[in-house]
Amino acid sequence: MKPIPLLAAAFLLVVAAPVALAGDITAAQAAQHMGEVQTVRGVVASVTYAARAKGQPTFLNLDQPYPNAIFTVVIWGSDRGKFAVAPEKAFKGKAVRVTGKITEYRGTPEIVVHDPTQIVVEESGPGS
Repeated sequence: MKPIPLLAAAFLLVVAAPVALAGDITAAQAAQHMGEVQTVRGVVASVTYAARAKGQPTFLNLDQPYPNAIFTVVIWGSDRGKFAVAPEKAFKGKAVRVTGKITEYRGTPEIVVHDPTQIVVEESGPGS
């Protein structure tokens, strides 16, 4: 009897299963998940901080830059102060995972971020 391999397998099932089941989606897939809380992955292709616009929003466009954005992350001015580094500096050009409820604005899926923990910068792989 070898309890260690069995114990290790049970541990992996318990620990790895939630990660595997989470099922991140791509920015392109977000349109099929309106109204759902999901984690969306993509590269921040363009960033705009509209400091003079109502609500002072910051827009992070994943995978395609504005005006061809396929998915947008919105950070309202009232939440910008929660970020240690301005979002346009912290995320531009980086691969990110954004978690929240997917809604739509003018035909483009989006997640409104209220807390910095909703955005995670992906670790760079070897050779990056």
